[in-house]
Amino acid sequence: MTLDRYADAVSDLNPEEGSVETAELVVTDDVLVKAFVLGPGGEISPHEHADATNVFHVIEGEPTVIRDEEAETLAAPAVVLNERGAIHGARNETDGRVVITASLCPLP
Repeated sequence: MTLDRYADAVSDLNPEEGSVETAELVVTDDVLVKAFVLGPGGEISPHEHADATNVFHVIEGEPTVIRDEEAETLAAPAVVLNERGAIHGARNETDGRVVITASLCPLP
């Protein structure tokens, strides 16, 4: 038995080109941690959380992360803070897989 919730949750995720697969890693009354696996050309569409902070953890690959009017390509490992109300998202402009976890707190 292991305390790790990551490996088993994402091991079978293998999205096709242009798509994203997800897995919930932690769900409690006050926090959500979700894994996003982006295939080549996959995208987490820009969106916002008015009442919650969202933190991206780049686990694998080199996603282009969007926050408000900025876009930056980052290499794993990386951490991106998306303050409440910030428009944020990510896209995979590479030929490989990208894995990002996102922590949302507090839950709306």
